[in-house]
Amino acid sequence: MVDYEVTVNTGNRVKATTSNNVHIKLVGTDGESDRTLLKSTVIFRGSVSKYTVSCPNSLGELVLIELEKRPSKILPEDSWFADKVEIKSPENDVYIFPVYCWISDRKTHRYREGKALRIFEESHSLGQYAREQELSQRSADYDWDFYAPGVPYTIKTDDPSTLPDEVKFSFTKKTQFAFTAATALLELKLKGLVDNQENWKNLDDINDVFRNKDTPLSDYVQEQWKEDWLFAYQFLNGVNPNLIQRCKTLPENFPVTDDMVVIPDGSNLSNELQQGNVYLCDYKNLDGMPANTVQGKQQYLTAPLVLLHKRQDDKLMPIAIQLKQTPAEDNPIFFPTDSTYDWLTAKIFVRSADFSEHQLNTHLLRTHLLAEVFAVSLLRNLPMVHPLYKLLISHTRYTLQINELARDALIGPTGLFTQFFASGGEALTKILERSLSSITYRSLCIPDNIADRDLQDVPNFYYRDDGLQLWSIIFKYVQGVIQYYYKSDDEVQQDSELQTWIGDIFEHGFLSQSQTEIPQRFTTVPELTKFVTMVMFTSSCQHAAVNSGQYDYGGWMPNTPVTLQRAPPIEKGTTSEATMLETLPPINVTAQGMAAVWLLSRQSLDFVPLGNYPETHYIEETPCQLQMDFKKELDMLAFTINNRNKSLEIPYTYLDPKNVENSVAI
Repeated sequence: MVDYEVTVNTGNRVKATTSNNVHIKLVGTDGESDRTLLKSTVIFRGSVSKYTVSCPNSLGELVLIELEKRPSKILPEDSWFADKVEIKSPENDVYIFPVYCWISDRKTHRYREGKALRIFEESHSLGQYAREQELSQRSADYDWDFYAPGVPYTIKTDDPSTLPDEVKFSFTKKTQFAFTAATALLELKLKGLVDNQENWKNLDDINDVFRNKDTPLSDYVQEQWKEDWLFAYQFLNGVNPNLIQRCKTLPENFPVTDDMVVIPDGSNLSNELQQGNVYLCDYKNLDGMPANTVQGKQQYLTAPLVLLHKRQDDKLMPIAIQLKQTPAEDNPIFFPTDSTYDWLTAKIFVRSADFSEHQLNTHLLRTHLLAEVFAVSLLRNLPMVHPLYKLLISHTRYTLQINELARDALIGPTGLFTQFFASGGEALTKILERSLSSITYRSLCIPDNIADRDLQDVPNFYYRDDGLQLWSIIFKYVQGVIQYYYKSDDEVQQDSELQTWIGDIFEHGFLSQSQTEIPQRFTTVPELTKFVTMVMFTSSCQHAAVNSGQYDYGGWMPNTPVTLQRAPPIEKGTTSEATMLETLPPINVTAQGMAAVWLLSRQSLDFVPLGNYPETHYIEETPCQLQMDFKKELDMLAFTINNRNKSLEIPYTYLDPKNVENSVAI
């Protein structure tokens, strides 16, 4: 007889303990063990339990294990969460089997040894069978669902509670999320704000919405929100840094001339355009979109054009705003030299348009919905033993559940967008459809995106500076891992699971739209490396950049109105403080909008920063070392960013790696 030493690591999760009988079978290249009961009445959460499995002869190289859990006659069936199983063979070889799954039924569950294997490397018949069975079950568990025309497909599920256990919130996350949402709503109810449909009488009263929930930056924004420099600064380092672009030729529908604008230091608009000192923000994506009706009242959503100028002191300042796309007498161009409330009202309409463009295109589509597509395709097409599964699975954590919650509480029939926001209702899916039809692969890759917008040298652009460094660090890590597993382009082309993964993404995420230039298959190692880098960056860094500052810049409602109640002015000299207050959303809509951005900006207690991997999926020395090197480089970048921020009036913290979550989880 020979003995195998079996060590079972149970996850330290709420309800991970099992009192059921757990059986194990070891399968090797030369045979398999009997189905063996692990001798313990209770396996406790967070425990490390040791057992012995005896066999008549050596099993050869271990290929997989089978786990079964069955209730005893007197105890009910429960769920058990195993992290991993380590086995020491009689030959003193150590095998690690990643599990990281809930076992809640009486079925046989097979888990592969931790060494990554591509499909064309499978040589053991049971290994091949286990691979096929795993993907067959996953295809059923993670099916696609049609959401709306022109919009990426979603996970098929009735509600968040019916998602597979592995992708649900932890008990900590679920409890904190529900408590945070409930306390915010209760506070608003106690203050009598939820049902108050009156307009604001003065701006100071807005302080009472969330008096004790301000951040240092939200307070600063409240003080400075009328200032032109802060208005312009947000296009670079606010929550929507993806719209601004250098402008060397004015669009034909934005007829600003030299004599209309004042350029400091004796220059003029034509010269500044030639010198590359003029920038454009164009909200054409919102043009013609039907604004929502809120509480029985028609709302207004514009599609502005904004012209910005970089002065000699490197400060970016707005110089012209047109609130609708088509030039006309009733569509005046506003300038800083106009009356105080004409200019302020124009900026308010821009900020409200930016809220809709940011939330639906930059935030929802380009991070949440794409991250969901990446996650569903990964779970459907790549088994746990695949090297790309091991690389990317940590970057899918909680994404499916947070998106299901968003479809219910934010964009569903009774969601906040539908009830209270200008771009809710009919406009919502139209904006998503238009946004997806204009998306490009290059726009999802920050080096290409910055180059295409010609923003390589605009000063004080911290999103660009930190984002490019993060992309470089992620790329280096991904490149190292992929080149370790794929030694040639031919091996990439041979991997049918990999090709199915990208094909599924192209079909269900980008709706087979070839103009996006999203790969439909991979032919080279560099192609694969770039795409995987984009997936990781989108699911972590890009989401952090466009999500984490929502309350900082939206906690003071006039800076980011979720809707507007009056039509944009059609002639100058018709605005005042009174018309501004009538234009802003009423009290209850303000409260709901502020509560939403506050909730969505909260960091979870079980937040996992980029580069931290609590689950052990790799066992080979090289990828493990690459993972450690990745973490070290991120720590160095965090140190550099922190030092830079000490000298900034507004520290840019959203892409500090310590503040970037591994996945789209909020």
